[in-house]
Parts: sequence; structure tokens; C-alpha cells
Amino acid sequence: MPVDSKTRGCSTHLDYQLSLVIPAFNEEVTIRQAIREAETALTELTSRFEIIVVDDGSKDGTAAIVELEEQRNPDVRLLSLANNAGYGAALRTGFQVATCDLVAFTDADCQFDLGELERMLPLTQTHDMVCGYRIDRQDPARRRFLSWGYNKLARWLLGSPVRDIDCALKIFHRRLLPVISPQCDNFFVNTEMLSRACRAGLSVAERGVQHRSRAGGSSKVSLRDIPKTMCTLLSYWWSHHLFSERAERKPLKSKGD
Repeated sequence: MPVDSKTRGCSTHLDYQLSLVIPAFNEEVTIRQAIREAETALTELTSRFEIIVVDDGSKDGTAAIVELEEQRNPDVRLLSLANNAGYGAALRTGFQVATCDLVAFTDADCQFDLGELERMLPLTQTHDMVCGYRIDRQDPARRRFLSWGYNKLARWLLGSPVRDIDCALKIFHRRLLPVISPQCDNFFVNTEMLSRACRAGLSVAERGVQHRSRAGGSSKVSLRDIPKTMCTLLSYWWSHHLFSERAERKPLKSKGD
């Protein structure tokens, strides 16, 4: 039966415990807002939460702002990487220290209203992963086009069933980390996690989430990242899919709107 994207209000009746990982690189303009919005949403939706901000070698005041938030609220944790290790590395670092049953991640640019988790959390009762997909995406036209093409290619090469692979609002069960934890350090991380879930036969649900313009600052995804991500995609396909035996593959069960 299809999942109804308009169902609301049931998540607060369940005992959710959630670790939210927020990677941040030079996000001093938005990071305080990202933390405060996460606090507000998770206070209403969970019985226990932690907000893990991974400062990925920022050169601005990102870490200092998070340190102040950490002093104000013990549910906020700062992890600092000495150098800019990459988006995937920052997420992996946060995942490794998460303590709650559920783990979610989002970006520090505040492009998602985390109140949307109210409609995503109930799906964790019946699915291994829950992936958002962006509604009315607010990114520039060129970036939307490139994302559309990348999703098509990743679906063709890796068999990913989700419509918006790189949507930065996902939830999964922490017990699955040994299966889906990413090894890449770059922006291929979403694709890799979903591919690992697919190969393990995990169930994935999708939920539409409203998308907002960046709260401030500038995107950390540049044109230089496109060839790097494409090379990683092709290398991963070559080594993990092309020569894999079909008997080792299991179909991914997915439900969407």
C-alpha cells in the first residue's frame, strides 16, 4: 500500500530517540540557525536527541559558534576535523559517535524545515531507511538539471530506486551502520549508502519534503566536484556492480508517495 505523504501528527506518540548529524564547512552564517531549528523540531518529536555538528576543517567562526551552543545545550556536540576531509568523511565521523537508536543527517544551510521529520519518523517503524525528496526545489536551474541527470545515471548504473539520491534529509537505524556506513570522503556519500542498502536488501521509504533557499552563505558544491563525483560513481559501479554475481544482489524494497 502506498505511503501517504500527507499523514501527519502520529510521530509524537512514539518514543523516538534520534542522533542528528550536521556536517559544516565554513557555515558561520547559518550554523546557529541550523542548531536552533533542529532543537525546536527534535524537542517536539523525540523523547531523546543529540545534535552532532562535525566541523569539517572550517576556516571561519563555525566551530566557535558551535562551542557556544554546546555550552548552552548539553544535547549539542561538536566534533572538529583538523583539515577539510570532505562531506562523506564528516558524515562518517558523526555517524561513528552517534548514540541514539535512529540516526539522521541534514546540511547546515537550513534548506529543510526539520519539522518535516514528523512525517518521516513513523516510516522508521516499518523501513530500514527513510529518504526525503525535494519538493519545489529552490536551487539554481543548472544545479537542478545536473542533479536530474546524475539521478538518472545512478539509477541506471546502480539500480537505485529513489528519485532524489542527494536529498540531505535521511534517517536510518543505527544498528545498520556496519552495513551502510560510507567509505568515500566526498559528495558520493548518499549514492554509496543507498547502493549498500540495495545490495543488503534493506527496505527504503521515500517522503516528499519542502525545500527552501539557503539561509545564507554559499553552496559548498562547485563545478569542480562534478567530475570527481562522476569518477567515483563509475569506479564504484565498475568495482562493486559490474563484476558482481547476480546471486549476491537482493532487490531493494521501496515505497514512495
